[in-house]
Parts: sequence; C-alpha cells; structure tokens
Amino acid sequence: MVVLGEIWYFSTPSRMLSSPISMPEKIDLLVEARWIAPVEPDALLTNHALAVNGHRIVDLLPANEAHMRYEADEHIQLPNHLLIPGLINLHTHAAMSLMRGMADDLPLMDWLQKRIWPAEAAHVSSDFVRDGTLLACAEMLKGGITCFNDMYFFQQAAAEAATQLGMRAALGITIIDFPTAFASDADDYLAKGLAIRDQWLKHPLISFCLAPHAPYSVSDAGFERVLTLSELLGLPMHCHLHETSGEIKESLERFGCRPIARLKRLGLLGPNFIAVHAVHVDAGEIEELARHGCSVAHCPTSNLKLASGVAHITAMAQSGINIGLGTDGAASNNRLDILQEMRHAALLEKVYSGDAASLPAHQLLTMATLNGARALGLDHVIGSLKPGKEADFCAIDFSAPETQPCYNPISHLVYVAGREQVSHVWVAGKCCVRDKKLAFLPENDLNNTASLWQNRLEIRPAGY
Repeated sequence: MVVLGEIWYFSTPSRMLSSPISMPEKIDLLVEARWIAPVEPDALLTNHALAVNGHRIVDLLPANEAHMRYEADEHIQLPNHLLIPGLINLHTHAAMSLMRGMADDLPLMDWLQKRIWPAEAAHVSSDFVRDGTLLACAEMLKGGITCFNDMYFFQQAAAEAATQLGMRAALGITIIDFPTAFASDADDYLAKGLAIRDQWLKHPLISFCLAPHAPYSVSDAGFERVLTLSELLGLPMHCHLHETSGEIKESLERFGCRPIARLKRLGLLGPNFIAVHAVHVDAGEIEELARHGCSVAHCPTSNLKLASGVAHITAMAQSGINIGLGTDGAASNNRLDILQEMRHAALLEKVYSGDAASLPAHQLLTMATLNGARALGLDHVIGSLKPGKEADFCAIDFSAPETQPCYNPISHLVYVAGREQVSHVWVAGKCCVRDKKLAFLPENDLNNTASLWQNRLEIRPAGY
C-alpha cells in the first residue's frame, strides 16, 4: 500500500488500482492566511487554514493539507494577513456611542453627575439604545470585536441591534438605586431585565449578566439580591469597582470600609464576579480578588482620559487574576477599539512597572480574547481558534507600507496595527465585515441616525 496525500493506492501483482478511501469533506468555508494565532495553543502558525462548517470551527491545519481534505463552498485566501480569534470587549456601555465627545475633559463624578446623567434622564429610551447600540456594534465589528459585555438599559433594544449586525453580546441587567426612564428601583430593574433575558434565552448570540452599577450607586440590599440571582441562574456579575480614589473615600465615610471589603462581606466576590477598572487596589485587595477567583476588566484608555489612575496589571496577573480588556463607553474613551486598549495597556504597564518586558504582546492577545471569554463563562464557546468552538475570528491585513516589514505579527498586532487594518470579521461563521465594509447595514444609514441624535443631545454649557 502506498499513501499519497488522502488517496490510498492498493498494488496487485498484475496492475495498480486507484481507489480513494475518502473523498474531500464538504464544508461551508475555508480561510487560508499567512499567519494564524489560535491562542489555544499559544503559538503562531504559518501558512495554515481554518475550516468552518455552519457556525463552528471544524479544523485548523496546514493549507496544503486543507486543500486535499476539504471542499469548501467559499475559499478565501489572505496571503498578507494574521488571523486571530474575535476580540472581546469585556466592558462597555454601547448605547453611549451617541454621547461620544459630548462631555470631555472632566473628572469622573463631574462627568457623570453634571453631564451624562442629566442627558440620559432627558433622552434615554428604547430608540436611543437601539440606535446607539447599532452605531457601537458597527464600530466594534470594523475593529475586529465580535463580542461585547454591555452595561446599560433597555436590553431588548440592545439585543435587537446586536443581532441585526450579526454580533455576539453579553447584556448586563443593570441595577442602580435611582430611577431612570427604564425602571423605578432595584427590583424593577431586575424584573424587567430578567423578563428580557427570558425572551432571548435560546438565541445563540445573546447571553446575559447581572450588572450592579457601582458600590456608590447600589445598596447592600440591591447587591444581596444580585448575588441570590447570580447563584440561582449561574450568571456573571459585572460591576465598576475601585475606579477612583474618591469612590474609596466615600465608601470609608458611608460604610466604614473600602468597597472590596464591603463586597466581600456581602458575599459577592467569586468566580462569577468581574471587577471593572480595579485601579486603586492594594496588595491585600489583589490577593482577595485572586483568592476568590474574580476577573478584572481592564480599561486603560478610559482610566487615562478620566484621570482615574493606572491599574496594577502585572501584579494582578502574577497573582492569578483573570484579566480581560474593555473600552468603557464611547463617552469616556472615545473609541470602542480593543486594539488601542492592547497598545495602551502594554505601554502603561511598562512605564508603571519600570520593566520593558512586562505585559508582552502574546499575553495581551490572550487578555483580549480568551480571558474575556473566561470572565463571561463563554470560554468553552469563544475566545480561541479551537475545533468545536464557534467560528468567531477576524483578519488583520499587514500588506500596507505602514505595516512593513513584519518580523513578528503578534507584536505587530499590538504595536503597529490599528483597526483600519482589520479586513474581515466572522461571527458564528457568518462574515459580518468583508473588505472593511459592514455586511448587514449601509454605513450612510448609521451616519444619518447619529446626526439626528446629535441634534437632540447637543448641549452647550455657559462659556462653551
């Protein structure tokens, strides 16, 4: 017997008989790329192909083997590209894209209390959330983000917007102590959010988490209700925590302890808990978060812009804390760009630690993909290019002069590439961005919608 590729030939004394043991397997999609970074394993593959059937990855193998093993309905060749898992935005307020640039250069509490909350009180509605989330999803998809963890209101409208563009979303059931256009009190927020969750329970792109806003805006009773539901339903919890020094000072005055100590006393710290920002944490608090298996959503650009501070990322990672990356909302960033967050996280940590080797590029790629999936309890579904997982991935084009030469494509991803290099994006096997264009919505429609909302929202304070 002689084996040539996938065709087996059986020899007889009189003649050679050609008899293929197996025909090429038919699949929906085969994508070849110069480089593939699967994240699991932590490796860089050259001249490989990703095989997709339906919404799942079925194989990752050398391109020459893929040609013999698979017959694809669509075969895409990307000779100058890096293929990576879809990026995961572990913390954002998607609908606030309609407030981008509306209240810049203000400290956090002035930004919230004097500009953002009054504007929300006047304008937030189901239509606002649907249109703002559409705008945000378009921006995120074009930047290679395939899944976002949201904290906002009117989750029905957010789910409709995300699925219209084919994007994956973990929608926060937001709880806050004061009334909004969405709900009147903590029980009302929870009841409405859980009812929306029930409607979307079987949708493959939509999941939910519980999102108590922050220790300064949620009572002990509200946190206790969130914990009960988290344990009952197995939902992650997603909360701003230790974002500013002022938050800690207020907690000491109101509750006699720092916010992490308060949440520990209430029982919230655990593997389901995502601490957003976690800027002002000491060594003991890092140890507490690690011991309880908590995750952290690191939002370096928002932390910089609001002058909140620099998070202790290397210390957290060394303690074993699972760290993902988030953008925060477009009103405080002002971009929904995880590639930018990767770069800012790397540079900030090198300066903060005094060690140029800290937070290397491959670690940042894991933070932007698999770690985000772990925090959301979705790492069995997304976060790496592993056969059996959902086909969420994107392609980064390194063919332009500004990306040449390329010695290490993963390093290039962090220190050279921008979202303008993202050429293709797939979510659950469907191409949502092709040749840098959205597949499911004309961009002119989004521009017109944004202009209409700008006319309604525009605020010019005295002296502007």
